[in-house]
Amino acid sequence: MDLQSTAPPSEVAALHHAVVDDGGKVLAVYREPYGGRWLVMAALPIDLVEPTPYQRNLSDTHVRKLEAVIGKVGRFLDPIIAVRMAIIDHDAKYWTPNGNHRLSAMRTLGAKSIVAIVVPEPSAAYQILALNTEKAHNLREKSLEVIRMYRELAQLDGAPEDTYALEFEEPALITLGLCYEARPRFSGGAYHPVLKRVEAFLKKPLQAALNIRQQQANTLLELDDLIVKQVEALKAKGLTSPYLKSFVVARVNPLRFRPKDALPLSFTDAMGRMAQAAQKFNPDKIKVDDLAKSGGVSDEPE
Repeated sequence: MDLQSTAPPSEVAALHHAVVDDGGKVLAVYREPYGGRWLVMAALPIDLVEPTPYQRNLSDTHVRKLEAVIGKVGRFLDPIIAVRMAIIDHDAKYWTPNGNHRLSAMRTLGAKSIVAIVVPEPSAAYQILALNTEKAHNLREKSLEVIRMYRELAQLDGAPEDTYALEFEEPALITLGLCYEARPRFSGGAYHPVLKRVEAFLKKPLQAALNIRQQQANTLLELDDLIVKQVEALKAKGLTSPYLKSFVVARVNPLRFRPKDALPLSFTDAMGRMAQAAQKFNPDKIKVDDLAKSGGVSDEPE
């Protein structure tokens, strides 16, 4: 594909002028080689760039590593992705859904500008999970990214939740994000395998769907309360393991021995059965050998 075979459309030309008016420098205007969509590569004033407001927090370790590598190489070779989001009474005009760590590293190193691939469509800012090569390292951070983005979109858009399947990646992350907001040390990894099998994207508008998700999160947190009681009972017996919660969850999981040809359970059915099983769970019947055979996901918060 000829990456500059035609003149760019008016919106790309307008973006070109906006970058210049913002004090930036356009380095190239071209069509990306997969879908042929227009992009602008530019050097942007670093003070006008900030991360999207719903992505994960910075990892100090990752930022320090980037600072060291950039300093050692003596070059900035990995442009960030940015979209222009002019916000009234706000200095920053560009959001980066992919590049917060590089942005922070360059600021610390004293850079006055940063090279970015600027996407003309502002909606790209909400495709963070698809675009972000600096993906969240664990389930907690990824879930919090999703629910923060969900809340942002719910204020701006009345589209159905399933419209954003790409951006949200999987429905379980929405429910888990709400749980992590309520309980930062929530052990979501213990429940994630079950949720992945019983959750689906909703065909309701985001705001209405968010109310349903909140109810589901409350149900999961109530189940967690029951599970924690049984975990504490096991500890009182002298059983110690980093997998105690995962062990109990696995024991009450209604999908554990469910035939593959059986009708799928809904979220409500699955949580109801797990709650009943958790109440009937008998810690006195559990032996050390049972824990040794279980393995599973560590109960430590991700």
